Amino acid sequence: MATETHGDVVLEAEKSKLKPPPMFKVILLNDDFTPMDFVVAVLQTFFSMNREQATKIMLKVHMDGAGVCGVYTSDVATAKVEQVVTFARKHEHPLRCVMEET
Repeated sequence: MATETHGDVVLEAEKSKLKPPPMFKVILLNDDFTPMDFVVAVLQTFFSMNREQATKIMLKVHMDGAGVCGVYTSDVATAKVEQVVTFARKHEHPLRCVMEET
């Protein structure tokens, strides 16, 4: 810690202890009704995946019940979840998308 004296005032410069913001995983959850092709389209549209990447995540969701689409700051993760859920409902699919802290 550095200390400077200016007249009667003592200023202490602390090293700022900035830590990175918490990160959140955006996760798609499996259901028995949403078509696989729709899930692939969601992954391509909202998570900028190519068809191969999107298919791999879609199969993980299908086989394991959940698949991570990406890791983002809280604001971005929240927006992604809202976009996916809104898009799914607009197309009458029950696809669920959630976020959890890493």
